[in-house]
Amino acid sequence: MILTRALLVTTLSVTAAIAAVAHAQSAEQGGVETARTLPPAPSAAISTTLAASITGTAATPRAANTGPLSATPAPVGEPLTLPQAEAMALRKQPMLQAAQFRARAQRERIREQSAARLPTIVMNATGSLVADTGTSTAAGALTTSSLSDRFAYGGTLVQLVTDFGRTSSLISSERSETQAANDRTILTQAAIRLSVRDAYFQVLGAEAVLHAAEEARRNRALIYHQVSELAASQLRSTLDVNFAGVLESQAELAVVQARSLVEQQRARLGTAMGNQQAVTAPLVAEALPSDLPATVTMLLAEADTQRADLQAARAEQMAAKEFSKAQTRLNYPTLDALGSAGQIPFHDHTLQGNYAAAGFNLRVPIFNGGLFHAQQAEAALNASARERDTREQQLEVSQQVQTTWIAAQEAFQSIAVTRRLVEQSREAFRLAKARYDAGLGSIVELNEAQLNQTSAEISVADATFTYLSRRALLDYATGQLN
Repeated sequence: MILTRALLVTTLSVTAAIAAVAHAQSAEQGGVETARTLPPAPSAAISTTLAASITGTAATPRAANTGPLSATPAPVGEPLTLPQAEAMALRKQPMLQAAQFRARAQRERIREQSAARLPTIVMNATGSLVADTGTSTAAGALTTSSLSDRFAYGGTLVQLVTDFGRTSSLISSERSETQAANDRTILTQAAIRLSVRDAYFQVLGAEAVLHAAEEARRNRALIYHQVSELAASQLRSTLDVNFAGVLESQAELAVVQARSLVEQQRARLGTAMGNQQAVTAPLVAEALPSDLPATVTMLLAEADTQRADLQAARAEQMAAKEFSKAQTRLNYPTLDALGSAGQIPFHDHTLQGNYAAAGFNLRVPIFNGGLFHAQQAEAALNASARERDTREQQLEVSQQVQTTWIAAQEAFQSIAVTRRLVEQSREAFRLAKARYDAGLGSIVELNEAQLNQTSAEISVADATFTYLSRRALLDYATGQLN
C-alpha cells in the first residue's frame, strides 16, 4: 500500500516516524511487485514527504498567508464499484486479449498435427514434348525413366495407415500445450483483477489520507486563529502565533500533496482498467471480507487445485512427456497407402488414354547418423526438466500462500489496534486542547497531541486498506481470482 504508516511511540520521535513510514511503504510495495506485475505505484519520496508534512517535520517559517486552499474537487459521474471496475478491465485490457489470441493460435496446432491422419490429395497437370522418341532420364537415380510426348492430368492420394502411435503422441502433446495456454489466459485474467483491486484500494486509501490531512488543516487553522486572537489580547506570545502558523502551513502542504497522491492513484486505476484517462467517478467503499481461516492448510489445498500457473506447469509437463513418447517412435516404421488416377488426352503410342494404380509404401528407418537418438535424448531431458519446473512451481505457490496469509493476519489484527489508538489519541488531544486553553499547557504539547491524532487516523486507514489489498493478494495466491 502507498498509505503512510506512522510509527507511534510514547515520545513521538518524528525522525523515527518518518523512517518507519518509508520502510513500511517500501516493504509493502515490494511484496506486491514480487507477486505479479503491476503498474508502478508512486515513489516512496511522495508518501514520505506527505508523512513529513502531516506529522509536522521539516518545518519552515510561515510566509504571508495567500488565502485558504480551494476545496478538493469532488469526483464526478456515477459511482464505480469494484466488480464494475474489474468487468471493464477484463473487456478492455490488451494484455488479456493478447493471451486469448495466443491460446487460439495454440489450438490451431492441434489441427496441424491431426492433419497427418487425413488423406493428402494432390491434382497435377503435366505436358511434355520429347526431342527424340525413346529418350530416357538416366542421371540422378539408379533406375531409368523414359520420356514420352504427352499432356496428362490426374490426382494422387496418400493416406497414412500407421506410424505406430507417433502422430497420436504429437496430438496429445499439442492438446496439453493448448491447456497450458488456456491456463495462462486464466492467470492473466487473475492478474488483471488483482491489479484493479490493488489500485482501487489504493485510491480509497489515498482519499482517506486526504481526508485526514484536510481535517488536520482545519484543526490547525482553528488553533492558529485562536492563538492569534489570544495574542492580540496579550494572552499568548508572538512565538506561539508563529509556531501555530508554521503548523497550519505544513497542514496545507500535506493537503496539496495528498490531493496529488489521489490523482496519481486514480490515473493508475484507469490504466489497470484499460483506459488512457484517469478514473474520475466516486468509488464505492468495499466492506471487509470474512475472517481468515485459522490455519493455512485449507488454503494450500485450494491453491494446489486452482492456481492457474501451477495448472499450466502441469500441462506443460504432460506435453513434454507426450512429445518424448513421440520422439521415441521415430525409429518405428511408417506405412502409407498410395493411389493415383488420371487422363492422358494427348500421348504417343507408348501410352494409353488413362491410368490408375494403387499400392503401399513401408518406410523403415535404418541409420541417419544418430539424429533420432539425439532427438529422443533431447525430448527426454526436456520432459525431466519440466517435471522439476512443476515441483519448483509448487514450492513457490506454497510459499506465496503462507506468506500472504501471515501478512493478511497481521493486517487484520492491526485494524482493531489502530481503531483503539484513534480513540485514545482523540481523547488525548481533547485534554491537551483544554490544558492549552486554560493556560496550563504549551503549544508544543498541543502540537504533539494533534500529531498523535493525525498519525493514528492515517494508521487506521493504512491498516484497513492494507488488509483489503493483502486479502486480494491472498485470493490471487489461492486461485480465487481466476
